[in-house]
Amino acid sequence: MTPRVSWLDRTDETVRTLLTDMAADPNGQFESCAYETGRLVTLAPSLPGHDHRVRYLLGTQQADGRWGGPGDYDIVTTLSATEALLTERDRPGAHPGAAHGAERGLTALSRRLRSTTTLPDTVAVEIMVPALVADVNVHLARLGRRPLPLPDGTRAELLDAVRGAAAHGHALPDKLLHSLEIVGPAASGADFVRPVDERIVGCSPAATAAWLGDETIRRGEHPAVEYLLSVRHADGGVPVAAPLTLFERSWVLSTLADSGVPLTAPRPVLDELVTSLHAAFSDDGAAGGLGLPADVDDTATGLYALALLERPRSIECLWQFDRGDHFFCFPEERTASPTANAHVVQALGSALAAPPARSGLSGEPRSRAADALATVTRWLVERQDTDGSWSDKWHASPYYATACCAVALAQYGGEAARPAVDRAVDWVLTSERAPGTWGRWFGTREETAYAVRTLLRAGNPAGEVGEVLARAAARGAASLLHRWDDDTPHPPLWHDKDVYTPSRIVQTEIIAALYAAHTDPRTAGLLAEARTTAGIG
Repeated sequence: MTPRVSWLDRTDETVRTLLTDMAADPNGQFESCAYETGRLVTLAPSLPGHDHRVRYLLGTQQADGRWGGPGDYDIVTTLSATEALLTERDRPGAHPGAAHGAERGLTALSRRLRSTTTLPDTVAVEIMVPALVADVNVHLARLGRRPLPLPDGTRAELLDAVRGAAAHGHALPDKLLHSLEIVGPAASGADFVRPVDERIVGCSPAATAAWLGDETIRRGEHPAVEYLLSVRHADGGVPVAAPLTLFERSWVLSTLADSGVPLTAPRPVLDELVTSLHAAFSDDGAAGGLGLPADVDDTATGLYALALLERPRSIECLWQFDRGDHFFCFPEERTASPTANAHVVQALGSALAAPPARSGLSGEPRSRAADALATVTRWLVERQDTDGSWSDKWHASPYYATACCAVALAQYGGEAARPAVDRAVDWVLTSERAPGTWGRWFGTREETAYAVRTLLRAGNPAGEVGEVLARAAARGAASLLHRWDDDTPHPPLWHDKDVYTPSRIVQTEIIAALYAAHTDPRTAGLLAEARTTAGIG
């Protein structure tokens, strides 16, 4: 009889494959995005694969005519896809389903935008929505139909200012290049745009297509056309951003190393990954991907990953993001990010915990780092919601933000942060859905992984509460094991111009949660019992 192989026995192979595939992937594993694909349908009909992109939009439209969701996460997506199908409908040889899909999208938008709507805090949403509404209304005006209204929370006047500046040839802030497609005709061939490697604008297929223009794309001679072709997926869609190698690699490596998961890839693979992290840094810090400006979130996560891998670099680049009481992601950002500041806590804490000879911190620099750590810890505690959770502009789920903040504060926040950490753990315990599942709208594997990690990495192991959280974490790990081989796509929960799914990062979070549950003495026995009951290895 062949002995049953446990999940833990397969971890080495799983991680080896994950890291080897990541090192060989120039773009990162990010699933198709209806918003970005819709913009290519409008802007780049001459790009090979156009019909496939149209079919992707039609195939992802929901029964009620919307795209995206749940909650108010359907507005940007449905606007983009509907406008794209309206444009496609008017083209010679249009896909026969475009007209019907566009009408269904218009019906959904009319209903949604005339009801109370709260726009989620996604990238540039305050100017992206009025840009898309204006484009849809141009189609409606030609048809003699009533225009769509603008929802609350938009800034049409800011959009007009941005478009006016671009039309006069004025350079836009670097962070706006990621959303260059909202500029309109002035984006095409704009002199103030300098594509990275002559191929990539703003780390975005849509921004790149807007700058190229369809006539240049039709000729097929520009190197950026190769970029647009390289990011298309088998389902016909394109990701919201690419390449995002620094973001993906720093996140995967820091999560695995922080959770104690052995990095079992061959040494040349690990060396290549570490070298690529170092290469992504400049004096300004690190950007998540090519064509994006440096930001504190990716800078801090990269620093933390390198510290855990014992290949540290100076934290000096963090100080340019220091606002005094917290760290900002970008200059003039609308809303501050608790999770980015949680990553700053980890970067500072790991540097302070290392010997000065390794971290380079001694004397005044060390005092500055210690003061900043205490300050950011206070700021994070003050930003905790009354129920014990955190929320954040980079993700739709409070379980993501709570895991980031609670784990960082438990590691490096000291006694001053302990009450906040305990409140976060209590919130996770009391918000469990069906046994072993957590989620904002419904139970998901990703959010369940965050819950399990929060309980085991931040929870106090002592007393009655320790037993309660161990049993909850074991239930969560058992539910993740039940669905380990489930290839159903993860719901898009991460914020960019639209919500998206970074599949390799989500897989890493699940691996980290399961590894913690298998190796933690509080849950290992309970999990073995759950595995036996469920008949899983």
